[in-house]
Amino acid sequence: MLLKDVCVLEVVSCGRDTRISEAAQLMRERHCGDLVVVDDPRGERVPAGILTDRDIVVEVLGKGLDPATTTVAEVMTRTLAIALDTEGTDVAIERMRQHGVRRLPVVNHAGGLVGIFTLDDALRLNATHALELIDVAAKGLEHERRTRR
Repeated sequence: MLLKDVCVLEVVSCGRDTRISEAAQLMRERHCGDLVVVDDPRGERVPAGILTDRDIVVEVLGKGLDPATTTVAEVMTRTLAIALDTEGTDVAIERMRQHGVRRLPVVNHAGGLVGIFTLDDALRLNATHALELIDVAAKGLEHERRTRR
């Protein structure tokens, strides 16, 4: 299955110069635990990093930094694993495993942000497939019972 078919398309993002207090408010308003930090926030939105609620707690509050003056660029994760929207979910899951990340921004061939694929998305997708396989096995047994009387 291709990422463009399963990734979350409404990605909450911000620019590098966003203050941490603004980023936290955005997370609260949009009910999310991460922001994809982008260059050109009003245009192509090219991923530059990611900021999580954990980053805010550990890197800002834990270090006594002022959320009103600290920018996202100062604490965001810059080493960013990304995926192309034309890649399969199996490739994305392997990339997440290799990089030890729970979130992959999904980009188009121009590098613009189109979505995000998360560990929760992968678990949901695989749980759905597991249930479908259980159903196949159950129907196979039922078919055998009916045809071998």
